[in-house]
Amino acid sequence: MEILFFIFKITHYVTCGGLILVVLVQGGKSGGMANIFGGGGADQVFNAPSGMAFIKKLTIFMACVFLFTSLMLTKLSPALSVVN
Repeated sequence: MEILFFIFKITHYVTCGGLILVVLVQGGKSGGMANIFGGGGADQVFNAPSGMAFIKKLTIFMACVFLFTSLMLTKLSPALSVVN
């Protein structure tokens, strides 16, 4: 049982780090200050929609793995014992 807990813990840590990186790589939905003056349309020419779709799917997958490992770590965690 301890080895399974250890495997889930390592998977959880790797997923946490990967999820942070994947979210940071994603671009924002708004163009920021460029949209105020009408410069936001230029970004659409250079964007690769297939790459963004892959990043979004990867984010969803990693979020699901994060949720699963969180639940399993909670289920497998040793019960806290009260020391008398």
